[in-house]
Amino acid sequence: MDNFSVIRDLTLILAVSLPVLFLFRKIKVSPVVGYLITGILIGPSGLHLLKQTGQIEVMAEIGIILLMFSVGLEFSLARLLRMKSFFIVFGPLQVIITFIASYFVLHFIGLSLQTGIFFSMIAALSSTAIVLKIYTDKGILDAPHGKVAVGILVFQDIAIIPMLLVLPLLRGGSELVLSAVLLQLVIAVLVIISIVALSRYIVPRLLFAVSGMRSREVFTATLIVLLLGTAYCTHLAGISFSIGAFIAGFIIADSDFATEIAAEILPMRDIFNSLFFVSAGLLLSVSALITEITLIATLLGSLILVKAVVVFAIVRFSGYPSRTAAISAFSLAQIGEFAFILFQSGLQYNIINAHSYNIALSVVILSMTLTPFFIEFIPYIADLINPASKDDGNNGENSTVKKLQNHVIIAGYGLNGKNLARVLKETGIPYIIIELNPDTVKSMREQNENILYGDITKTNILQKAGIQTAKVMVYAISDPHSTRTSVALAKKLNPSLHTIVRTRYVTEIEELNRLKADYVIPEEFETSLQIFSRVLQEFHIPMNIILRQINVIRQGGYELLRSEDGSISPMHLMDIIAKSVTETYFVEEHSFAVDKAIKEMDLRVKTGATILSIVRQDTAINNPSGNEVIRYGDVLVLTGTHQAVDNAIDLMQSSQ
Repeated sequence: MDNFSVIRDLTLILAVSLPVLFLFRKIKVSPVVGYLITGILIGPSGLHLLKQTGQIEVMAEIGIILLMFSVGLEFSLARLLRMKSFFIVFGPLQVIITFIASYFVLHFIGLSLQTGIFFSMIAALSSTAIVLKIYTDKGILDAPHGKVAVGILVFQDIAIIPMLLVLPLLRGGSELVLSAVLLQLVIAVLVIISIVALSRYIVPRLLFAVSGMRSREVFTATLIVLLLGTAYCTHLAGISFSIGAFIAGFIIADSDFATEIAAEILPMRDIFNSLFFVSAGLLLSVSALITEITLIATLLGSLILVKAVVVFAIVRFSGYPSRTAAISAFSLAQIGEFAFILFQSGLQYNIINAHSYNIALSVVILSMTLTPFFIEFIPYIADLINPASKDDGNNGENSTVKKLQNHVIIAGYGLNGKNLARVLKETGIPYIIIELNPDTVKSMREQNENILYGDITKTNILQKAGIQTAKVMVYAISDPHSTRTSVALAKKLNPSLHTIVRTRYVTEIEELNRLKADYVIPEEFETSLQIFSRVLQEFHIPMNIILRQINVIRQGGYELLRSEDGSISPMHLMDIIAKSVTETYFVEEHSFAVDKAIKEMDLRVKTGATILSIVRQDTAINNPSGNEVIRYGDVLVLTGTHQAVDNAIDLMQSSQ
C-alpha cells in the first residue's frame, strides 16, 4: 500500500492548493506564493499531513527541468539581439552591483565567504514569473519600465547558468580555490559547446523527420527523450539537470517547431512546477519564522532597499526619468523563483543549513507577496513625491526642437506613433513626438525627427512640446496610469486641446471619459468592429449602413458592445437583409458562366437574381439581352435579394 502513497500525496497537494490558489487569485497574489503556502500548511510545520517527501522531490526535480527548458525556448538568439540595449547593459550591471552590495551587507552580519556568495547570488535574482504576469495583465510590457524590467529579467534568467556551475565549488567544508572554479567552468563550457554543436546538427533533422509522421504521440515522446536525455548528459558531466534542460530549450528556440513544442510542454511544466514550489514550502519552519521575525524583517527591508537603489541608479543614470526608474526599481525588488533551485542545491552541497534556509525562504516568500502591491502603488507615490521635477526634462539638450503652432503632439514612438508621424509628415501637418527611450530619441534626432525626450506626466515637458498652442495630442503608449495622469494635466494646461487616446482595455474608457479625453480607441472593441464589418460585408449589407452603425457604437462609448443584451436596434438588420441589394461579380476563367448566353444560364429562374449590366473592357452593356454571351474577364452587376445574389454567385463560381 505504501508503494502507492505518492497518489495520496498528489491528491492531497492538489486538494489543499485549490482553495489556497482561489484565495490568492482574489487578492491578486502570484500562484507561486500560493503553492509555497500549500507546502507550509501540509508540511511538518503545519498540519503534518505529508510525511514522506522523497517521491514528491523527484517530481519537483522534473518541474525544475521543464521550467528551465521553457526558459531556454524563450531565449532565441534573435530575441536576445532585439533586446540588446537593455539585456547587455542593464542586466549585467544589475546582477553584478546587486551581488557586490548584498555580499557586503551579509559579510557585515557575519556570514562566511561561501554562504555570503551563495545568498548574494540569490539576492541578485528577481521573479520573472510574477513581474511578467502582472505587467502582461496591466498591458505595460511595452512601456519604458516594462522594457527595462524584461531586459534585466532575461539576463537574470541566463545568469542562473553560471551560478549553478559555481555551486559545487561552494560546498561546505571545502576551500574556495580560484583555479578549481576556473577548471570547473572550462569543463562545463566544453561540455555545453559539445552538446550544442551535436544538437544543432542532429535535433532539427530529427524533429523534421518525426513531424513528418504526423503523430502527436510520437512527437511528444521524442521531445521528452531529447529534453531528459540532454539534462541527464549534463548531469553525468557533473553539471546540473537544469543547465541541460536550458540548453535543450535554447537549441530548439530558433527552429520551426518552437511554438508547437512550447504548447506541448506548457501543461506538464505547470503541473510539475506546482510540485516544485510545494516541495520548497514543505521545508519552511513556521516556528523559525516566528522566532526570527526581527532578523527576517531586517533582511527583507535590506533586500528591498539594496535592489531598489541599484536598479533606480542604473536606470536613472542611463537617461530615463525618475518615475520610470522608481517603477522599475520596486518591480524588481523581490527574489525570484529560481532562488528555490539554488536553495535545493545549497542544501544538497551543504552550503547552508536548515535554519539559514528557513530564514532565507521566509524573506523570499514575503518579498514575492509584496511585489503586486509595489507595482500597483509605486506610480502614484512617484507622482506625489515628484509631480513635475525639472530633472525629468531635457536640461537644455532639446534646444533643436522646433517651435510649433496648431500642431499634433504624439506621446510615444512605438508602432502607432511611427505610423502617425509618417502620415503627418507626408500631409504636411506639424507635429512633435515625446518619447522616454533615450536611445530612440538620439537615433531619431540624428534623422532630423522633431522628437523630445521626457515624461508626458510632467508639466515642463508638455510645455516644452507647446501644449498651449497644440491642436491635437495623441496617446500611443502602453501605460494606463501615465496616460490618465497626462490627459488630466494636458486638459488643464490647454482646455481646447483635442485628445485621442489608444487603450488596450475597455475598463479604461469610463475613467478617460471622466478626465475629458475627447476620443478613446480601445483596441479590444476596435478589433470587434473590424470583425463584424467584414462579416456584414459578406452578407451584402450596404457600406453606408455599416459605417453608420460603427459611428453609433463609437459615439456611444462602445456601450452597444459592452451591454449584456447585445441589442442592435439602431441598425434593423433583418429589415435591411429583406431588401434587394446590388453586387458585382468578376467572371473567372473556369466559371460556369464563361461562353454561355444569358438565356442559356437561366439565372433568374435558377437563383432569383438578375444581371443588370455587363462591364467589358471599360464598356458598360446595360440591360443586356438574353442572347448576350458572357466572356472571361467580364464584370457582372447583379441585383436581387441577399439570398438570390449569394445563390447566383455560388452558381457562377462552379465549373458546371
